[in-house]
Amino acid sequence: MFTSFDISTSALVANRTRLDAIAANIANADVPVDPKSRNPPFSEQVVYFAQGDPLSGDPNGVHVAAIQPRNDFRRAFEPWNPLADKDGYVRYPNIDPVVQQANAMLVTRNYDANLAAIEASKSMISSSLSIIS
Repeated sequence: MFTSFDISTSALVANRTRLDAIAANIANADVPVDPKSRNPPFSEQVVYFAQGDPLSGDPNGVHVAAIQPRNDFRRAFEPWNPLADKDGYVRYPNIDPVVQQANAMLVTRNYDANLAAIEASKSMISSSLSIIS
């Protein structure tokens, strides 16, 4: 009976995760890569969705299958920067803020559509209950 709620809720959770990754991408677009750091450098985070729920085995809905870095970097000639290599170039994550903003708008609309689907399901259940009683 509540399958439509479960499907929409799974999409809300997945889209929230994708929006968090987009926010991190935008926030770190201009952060230089420290070549001496032991940690892997920040790179654009790409969220992959998959069908169903792997925990319950339910084929309905969606879940986040993986969040993987793209590992793509751009080089900027900044010989004055302390993070520059021997040739004077600094590496930055190759993140296009315009693409990230477009992706954020897409995710927001998807999120809103799932909220509307939940509201429609609630309305149908409420109407059904009023007809029965």
